[in-house]
Amino acid sequence: MVVRKHISFGALLLLLAALAAAPLFAVFVQTFFRDGSFSLDTFLATLQHGRVLSTMRHSFLLGLYVIAATTCIALPLALIRTKTRLAKHDWLDLVFTIPFMTPPYIGSMGWILFMQNNGYYEQLFATAAPSSFFSIAGMVFIMSMHLYPFLYLMLKNALVRMNGSFQDAALVYGTNPISNWVRVVLPLLLSSYVMAALLIFIKTLAEFGTPATFGKRIGYPVFTTEIHQYLSRWPVDIPAATSLSFVLLGVCMAVWYMQSLVSQKFAYGIHSGKSSMQTRQVKSLPITVCAYLFTGVILLLSIGIPYFSIVATSLLDVRGDGLSWSNLTFSHYVELFSFQSSGYHAFMNSVGFAFVAASIASLLGFFTALYVKNASSKRQKLIDLTSLLPNIVPGIVFVVGLILFWNASWLPATVYNTKWMPILTYIVLFLPYSVQYTKAALSQLDQSIDHANSIYGPTAASILVRVWLPLLAQGVLAGWIMTFIISMRELVSSLLILPPSVQTGATFIYSQFEQGNVSLGMAMAVVTVLMTVVFLYVVEWLQRKALVKQHG
Repeated sequence: MVVRKHISFGALLLLLAALAAAPLFAVFVQTFFRDGSFSLDTFLATLQHGRVLSTMRHSFLLGLYVIAATTCIALPLALIRTKTRLAKHDWLDLVFTIPFMTPPYIGSMGWILFMQNNGYYEQLFATAAPSSFFSIAGMVFIMSMHLYPFLYLMLKNALVRMNGSFQDAALVYGTNPISNWVRVVLPLLLSSYVMAALLIFIKTLAEFGTPATFGKRIGYPVFTTEIHQYLSRWPVDIPAATSLSFVLLGVCMAVWYMQSLVSQKFAYGIHSGKSSMQTRQVKSLPITVCAYLFTGVILLLSIGIPYFSIVATSLLDVRGDGLSWSNLTFSHYVELFSFQSSGYHAFMNSVGFAFVAASIASLLGFFTALYVKNASSKRQKLIDLTSLLPNIVPGIVFVVGLILFWNASWLPATVYNTKWMPILTYIVLFLPYSVQYTKAALSQLDQSIDHANSIYGPTAASILVRVWLPLLAQGVLAGWIMTFIISMRELVSSLLILPPSVQTGATFIYSQFEQGNVSLGMAMAVVTVLMTVVFLYVVEWLQRKALVKQHG
């Protein structure tokens, strides 16, 4: 590959290792080494602490509950989108991704505002909201409303790809339609379901936003909130934070290993070019009505209610006066974008940090993707694995490692406590997006391009600028956009690594919510969500354009 003329395997591996592997090594050293010698004492003492054991139990139970709840939402939706008249409405897939792309802490705040005492539920229905909502059941509900699109898309895509001959054979030899579904279709879905469920389990364990807002309110500590507490409250307990981080890392790595085993051993060829299940739709009126009702309820619960709460709160002049036309104002948005306001500075910090991080990550992802290509050699596989580590490891573990690594006494200089620290953190956490989007664009190119470059290319630099960059521009841009919008909304790393007196949009929303100035915080949340939706649409448009070009 042409990139190997510009950067050696050793240089690329060293760069990626310094970004991704070194922080994890720092966590390992801090957990298991004392005074230069290996020791399990601190790690075992942390695990024996009653609060830590309770936290681990809370986290595992939460993960299992969320898997069960997302299954009850995603499986019916997948069937509805492939077996009913709603199958033709492809725009629904984009709508269903909105909850997943909405920062979890914002969705959680929306539900808190709706269900709390004198909240919007009470104002709209003139009765108190059920107090049982503020419980582990409510927390599972909120997290499921955020994560169900992930499982839904996996199951729906598996159903769409499923070979129609399986259903034909089942109809010929099966006893009844329900038996056919149980004995034929569901086993074929098992591989996709287990893989997605395990990933949801990891995402639940690694989630910080909802546990930090809703979980804190009901007294339900989990891995991420406990690690954050050990590092953010005096006295700082670094050994406890790293020990708990290592436990979280170990659990997630084990689940990732299980996921890889499932994908290898239980994958089936379910597509052969014949008719798909999508062509055989159930057109019964009762089923169609139920499908529309179920879809509408899910959209109302996952998008309508939390977004209503967020927007309404951002427009209230005096929160205590409740919902009324006379109590609506845009003053919070005016204050937010006043040049001297703290909200404006926080927003511009978010834009600046995210822009720089996305640009550097896109450049690094471009070179990494060109080197890795199809990962056919051991060196390519090693580079690929190193670049994708942040997708496997929970973000808060990386943040702890970055804090430890960049505070090491042997470093001649450090970016810690400077504005480069959040930029570096965003690059590390979200580099996989740039790599994956560029690799996806690269996989669509014919091998002959590489051969032609080798023969006719004047210089390696010319080939990079005049051939590969234009061909991969859509993938690079899509990776840049995803890195930008996720960096804009990142919360847990920003809370832990921002320099003193520096805020981003995410920390501004969190602090305003905690301090009671909710309307101003929700105005920032509305702006953040709007930017996310717009950029998400741009990424979707780029992908459609690339698909049309590929088949055109």
